Amino acid sequence: MTPPKGRGLSREHKAAMAEGRSQSRTVSRYLEALETHKPKRGRKRTPESMNAKLANIEARMPDSSAVKRLELIQERIDIQRALTAAEVAFDISELEGEFVGIAAAYGASKGITYPAWREIGVSAAVLKRAGISRAS
Repeated sequence: MTPPKGRGLSREHKAAMAEGRSQSRTVSRYLEALETHKPKRGRKRTPESMNAKLANIEARMPDSSAVKRLELIQERIDIQRALTAAEVAFDISELEGEFVGIAAAYGASKGITYPAWREIGVSAAVLKRAGISRAS
């Protein structure tokens, strides 16, 4: 049985829905990248300081009890992971460029204000490039 005429979605409506999903994915990827790579509070851990900490752990290992060695091993693993992550430079510029291209339209369609973008972590400079102002 075929659906009655005039009851389905128009091509324009389907295209608009697809565009909305695409914009939503772009915003989601950018915000997740911001969250994942947000600078941590406190003193920065440099590769030099992490290597010094690894050397300190290795020096303390032989004289430690079994439980303390276990804790030192886990600390060493954590530091080695942090070192590896520090070596892999993350470049958010591509995601940022995609975000800038659609943020104003996405925000307008969803009623998202400048303060909401700022509170989630989007910088004022990125919002300005996207054409989103405090007055928006």
